[in-house]
Amino acid sequence: MDTGRPYSAEGSSPGQVSAAIQEDCARLKDLRARGELGVALAQIVLLYSPRDIWQMMENFGNTIRDISPEYRVELETAITGHLLGTNQNIRLMDQQGVFARMKEPVSDAERVYWDMVAEQCRAGAGDLRLRFLKFLLAGFCMIVRHEPGHPAGMRFPGGDRVELIDGVYYCPVREKANDVDAALCPYCPALQTPAVGYLKPPVNASEHRKQEFIDNCYRYHNFNG
Repeated sequence: MDTGRPYSAEGSSPGQVSAAIQEDCARLKDLRARGELGVALAQIVLLYSPRDIWQMMENFGNTIRDISPEYRVELETAITGHLLGTNQNIRLMDQQGVFARMKEPVSDAERVYWDMVAEQCRAGAGDLRLRFLKFLLAGFCMIVRHEPGHPAGMRFPGGDRVELIDGVYYCPVREKANDVDAALCPYCPALQTPAVGYLKPPVNASEHRKQEFIDNCYRYHNFNG
């Protein structure tokens, strides 16, 4: 990809940034292997500066300033670690050549993610550069790493958290989100957290046993609920 993109250029107009994003989304959608996508994402993400990451975190902090102080600190800590960690993972995996060994295909359903990103990053209100960066980092987690768009351990209002159990991610808002980053949910590899009151998925179980557990949770949803 062209390293002269306007993501790090001072004075780029929203129209220029939007046009570059549309082009890059089309290129990202065309990539068929997870490693190829990882390399392409690294080429774009590494055009951003550390200041951009900190600006994202500051913007996020402003959006949650009206929630309780205790929960705000916890949420800011989780998101800060997630953003910085994801950015560092991209840099290290690119430097170490890890992407070259990732030959697994990107599914058609995953590739459609970039159509959604292009639509969300058309010229309009807000900082398109940072909005695109948010989607780039989330796409790396969900498509390249097969991890949720929200970090494991993150608590949602109500107390439920994103969890990793026996290699399977569970999210309490996977099928229930309305305006809470709902655009990410259709592309997230996490499963919906079973209803409150159920035992957690069996430890060291086969994939068949895990799926059986999930099926039973929904089929017998009133059992000890």
